[in-house]
Amino acid sequence: MPLVIAPDVNEDYDYNLDYNLELAKRAKAAGLSVYLTLHFSDTWADPANQKIPKGWPTDIENLAWKLYNYTVAVSNSFQAAGVQPAIISIGNEIPSGLLFPVGSTKSYSNIARLLNSAAWGIKDSKLSPKPKIMIHLDRGWDWNVQEYFYTSVLAQGYITTSDFDMMGVSYYPFYGSGATISALTSTLGKMASKWGKQIVVAETNWPTSCPSPAYAFPSDLKDVPFTAAGQTEFLKRVAKAVADVKNGVGLYYWEPAWMNNQALGSSCDSNTLFTWPGKASSSLAVFKSI
Repeated sequence: MPLVIAPDVNEDYDYNLDYNLELAKRAKAAGLSVYLTLHFSDTWADPANQKIPKGWPTDIENLAWKLYNYTVAVSNSFQAAGVQPAIISIGNEIPSGLLFPVGSTKSYSNIARLLNSAAWGIKDSKLSPKPKIMIHLDRGWDWNVQEYFYTSVLAQGYITTSDFDMMGVSYYPFYGSGATISALTSTLGKMASKWGKQIVVAETNWPTSCPSPAYAFPSDLKDVPFTAAGQTEFLKRVAKAVADVKNGVGLYYWEPAWMNNQALGSSCDSNTLFTWPGKASSSLAVFKSI
């Protein structure tokens, strides 16, 4: 579940705190665990968009303090609602940093301080039991991206591997031929070996329709069709890649049911696990077996 701070009224979504609390209650009632992503932004955060929320400080000292208190407050709100997330991601796809411009890669020291504030906001909250704390980057197949970010951030001394529990990655094969399953498996294995954290594919998907892809698909996935059966096969391969890694714990599909945005930002027409207007595809059943 993505949490944004103050979505503009003109946006076509409203993932604010109240919305997330109600959604989390529905998930809990359905027997599901809750994975919450704190975007630390008034709108959707991604590698290119990580803007400081309106009214927040723009100096590192006060921004870090604001972030800590915000994270405490959000965590306490979930506890008060009786819904304790299993995982909280501190930021969304942050290889370029978070809370721009203060937390951009112009200052890995600032990135480390902000991540420390967010992590300890969760740790110092009333949440019980405490969730797993995740740091989430995109380009999960690219070891250079993962290694450079974590080495740079951890070298600052403000945050250590003991301050968080999980490393999450996004894995989208439609963004280029380099995003092979073999590269993903290799990168996840190196991450687990170097830092000893639990490993999660936090976002992934496969299309059921992609007549004009903007980029070539990876060579070791060219036998997978753009169909519901192809989604099933793809998810089995991703699940195996995670399972083959020490401390690999699972995957999440993004986004399975966004019916009015089935392209999900890609050049493929449909990547969801449901067909319009909301009929489950056969691929949804794969989660019973992976």
